Amino acid sequence: MMTLPIYVQGAWFLGALLFIFGLKGMSSPATARRGIVVAGYGMLVAVAGTFLVPGLQNLALMLVALVLGGAGAWISGQRVKMTDMPQMVAIYNGMGGGAAAGIAAVEFARGGSHHTITVVLAVIGALIGAVSFTGSCVAWAKLQGVLKKAYRLPAQNAVNVVLALAAVALGVAMVVSAPARPELVVGFFALALLLGLVVTLPIGGADMPVVISLFNAFTGLAVGFEGYVLGNPALIIAGIVVGAAGTLLTQLMAKAMNRPLSNILFTPMVAAGSGEAISGTMKEVGPIDAAAMMRYAAKVIIVPGYGMAVAHAQHKVWEMTELLEEAGVEVKFAIHPVAGRMPGHMNVLLAEAGVPYDKIFDLDEINGEFGQADVALIIGANDVVNPTARTDKSSPIYGMPILNADQAQNVIVIKRGKGTGYSGVENALFYTDNCRMLYGDAQPMAAEIIQHLKTMG
Repeated sequence: MMTLPIYVQGAWFLGALLFIFGLKGMSSPATARRGIVVAGYGMLVAVAGTFLVPGLQNLALMLVALVLGGAGAWISGQRVKMTDMPQMVAIYNGMGGGAAAGIAAVEFARGGSHHTITVVLAVIGALIGAVSFTGSCVAWAKLQGVLKKAYRLPAQNAVNVVLALAAVALGVAMVVSAPARPELVVGFFALALLLGLVVTLPIGGADMPVVISLFNAFTGLAVGFEGYVLGNPALIIAGIVVGAAGTLLTQLMAKAMNRPLSNILFTPMVAAGSGEAISGTMKEVGPIDAAAMMRYAAKVIIVPGYGMAVAHAQHKVWEMTELLEEAGVEVKFAIHPVAGRMPGHMNVLLAEAGVPYDKIFDLDEINGEFGQADVALIIGANDVVNPTARTDKSSPIYGMPILNADQAQNVIVIKRGKGTGYSGVENALFYTDNCRMLYGDAQPMAAEIIQHLKTMG
């Protein structure tokens, strides 16, 4: 491998530093926007440095690809709704994994390096990149509503293991026989792509935030491995940083659900049996009564869920919050780690509406305050406030840490209907004596509450 000019190495080093500083900025909502911008500049510097590599070929094709990809990303980024951001993240993440697999495929096609370590890393990067690509495509289809249910094969786990072992076996054969024969390469990629599909299809919406995070880690690792194959330090550093961050996030998300990652991948969350009997009845409340309960409360805790996102209600919810605060009511927002369809989904929506960061609290910070709250207002959330997770050992969500909304003096639930959450488990909270149901889409219901609050003075 030739020694690269100092200006190329310097550009890549600077790009890598900017990636790291950008990721550091993304660790806090207050600095996340700046972190994204810094990481973007890092990518710009790294790409510019790549164009300065001596003897680089296909410059015209590279420029065309950059223009097409950049224009497509700019247009889609401008048009995408905030509620559709999870599926956009999923598909972009899949593109990264697919690109890493594509790099490996090109290297295999032209013979590539015969160095054993290089070939091994190329095979590993290709395997996890291909799995991330097809798995992320399935995640996108589920979030977009193209796939409306989970599909599980007979002996699903056995099929997963057989496909994985077969892909690994072909990968080993490619290393041993390097340069690998074309039919071996094709078979390997076919199995890797199929593995991503088969593993992800049975996974339901309740586990989707963890799956997106996992595939993000896969993509980062794949890019890092292929960076080694290409001798590109910027790709190595960026890939490993993303892979490490994605792995940590996946562990945190799995911990938030109190489910091991193996359980999420191989034991989809589905309701089994009737579980404990739920006593009581659902009791409805009207917008005017809901407004009065919150207007004359001392403390209100709002729990947003995916129903708020679907209804585009975050702006109305913040307007309602401002009216309550003007009346002297203390209002806080409680966010469960897996609320929504991707990590941090609710935080992003609330930030878009202008909710200050110091009013948004995660589960550990806010859970002890529900007992002192006069009203817990739940907007489109379900499983993350289900007390069944504490009591019913037969429930698929048993042991999952939940927001203690049931401990508030009064609970108001804005919900479109009487259906269950992603897990398919009936929510015992909705039947308790202190809970009232306000049926309807979150945005018009919040708008009605706002009108009543204005008349209460």
